[in-house]
Amino acid sequence: MPAPLLADPPLLGLPVDCALGHSCYIQQYFDRDPDKGEVQDHGCGALANDGHGGTDFAVASLEQVAAGVTVVAAAPGTVIGTRDGMPDISIQDPNAPDLEGRDCGNGVAIDHGDGWATQYCHLREGSIVVEQGQRVAMGTPLGLIGMSGRASFPHVHLTVRNGDQKVDPFAPESGPAASCAMAGTDEEAASRATPGGREGLWLEPPAYVPGGLIAVGFASKVPAIAEVRAGLRTAPVTSPKTPALVVWGYAFAGQAGDEIEIVFEGPEGEIGRHLDVLKKAQPFVLRAYGKRTPASGWPWGVYRGTVIHRRGAQELGRRYIETEVN
Repeated sequence: MPAPLLADPPLLGLPVDCALGHSCYIQQYFDRDPDKGEVQDHGCGALANDGHGGTDFAVASLEQVAAGVTVVAAAPGTVIGTRDGMPDISIQDPNAPDLEGRDCGNGVAIDHGDGWATQYCHLREGSIVVEQGQRVAMGTPLGLIGMSGRASFPHVHLTVRNGDQKVDPFAPESGPAASCAMAGTDEEAASRATPGGREGLWLEPPAYVPGGLIAVGFASKVPAIAEVRAGLRTAPVTSPKTPALVVWGYAFAGQAGDEIEIVFEGPEGEIGRHLDVLKKAQPFVLRAYGKRTPASGWPWGVYRGTVIHRRGAQELGRRYIETEVN
């Protein structure tokens, strides 16, 4: 049985000022399975790293990081710690510095009283705007999303603590993987409820999304994933003599067996389509399909790409992109 919660759990707002499902998304949830090598999130899926003790709110590109996406206090409280000055560099980069135990990177910790606290990690270097001892309200800006510390993609990692225990804000009272045997039942819903009767700790619980599309676009060649992560844009107008027209789709939390379908259409109808089935799980998936430019060039008109991400009978995402040739 999990340890009992302390009194008066906080009511949480989103820790980031963005449109969830549009300009940002949840890349990873809290790992509820205590067994090493096994993962399970609150939705009975596998969208978590082994032992992951928080929720990752991510943005699609470094372009968004440069523009600035604000991290905010999820609940009112008092700032009990900050750190700044660590570079924004992927932990996978060979030039990444030794963290020396500073895995959180640039961050803020807030005490909410009654033994409850939240921590916000991987903020952008030089962006923190609060100081220790400062009182903050729900929604007070703390800093900006970055990629400092032990991070390989731009996001803010939110940890909720109840005393010394890390708590899943989506299911603070439920036990580990066994609760998924009751998924959809009254007992399982009750196990997720707080003492006040609400489900989880959220003011408005974010929808559970087990994967999907982050971005789509047109390009003149198959893009590199680094270009997409930087914020590759689709030109609104394309030359008839561009080397090729390629539709690309960028997805997160791909699982073995997932389908990524790309449909390519022009002013005279469908030009072609391609279906790719993932052979293994991948945290990020980039797929592309297109055609070389005909000798006579592309006919003038509007070209459209449709990218669809499916998991079995469930459609996880469908996005469209257009460009005009003239």
